[in-house]
Amino acid sequence: MDEEVRVARWDRRAELPLAAAAIAFLVAYAWPILRPSLAAGWKSVCDWIVLLTWVLFALDYLVRLFLANQRWAFWWRHLPYLAMVALPVLRPLQLLRLVVLLRALNRRAANAFRGRIAVYVGCATLLLLFTASLAVLDAERGHSGATIGSFGDAIWWAITTITTVGYGDEHPVTTAGKFIAAGLMIGGIALLGTVTASIASWLVDRVRETEETARAATRADLDALRQEIRELRVLLETR
Repeated sequence: MDEEVRVARWDRRAELPLAAAAIAFLVAYAWPILRPSLAAGWKSVCDWIVLLTWVLFALDYLVRLFLANQRWAFWWRHLPYLAMVALPVLRPLQLLRLVVLLRALNRRAANAFRGRIAVYVGCATLLLLFTASLAVLDAERGHSGATIGSFGDAIWWAITTITTVGYGDEHPVTTAGKFIAAGLMIGGIALLGTVTASIASWLVDRVRETEETARAATRADLDALRQEIRELRVLLETR
């Protein structure tokens, strides 16, 4: 059986369970961070959920690796996917699988494709902001000299960082926080590039459509003028 067929069959089976696992992970990861006073029993439940979702995503990666014809090439091409499995803060990005369920009805293919890009970018931006805020708050809170002590501080820091504003009033002081900041900067640049390219593509399409409409109108006017000239010649020749 062809590799693409095998992978597609696995995608259909694993898509919804992995999306549900990503939601469960996100809740279990965020709850103890947002509520430091959470009871020890609930923290233990969250830890078990995080571990279980890690096992599920690791299993998904191993299955895909097994289905690949060239496993070394698969490993190299899917390093970001491996990072999602290895790094807990990246695992919620699996939620983006839900976006493929969305369909734009009665639209042209180009518009539907651009709409899917907008949804992907919007979801990725919100998810990146949320997970980065959680991760940096978890890394920074309680450390000496830390300026990020609440989720509000973390969100503000994430927004100013991803938009490249960088006021500097909130900044990480721990090594883990700085690594998180570096990842957010790289992700923010990639997202901004995608948004810029999408807007530029939309503007080019609008200009082309306007020019095509103008040319069509000009051709229609010329055809009408030629028809009038032909009718005038016929009228003159009959006299």
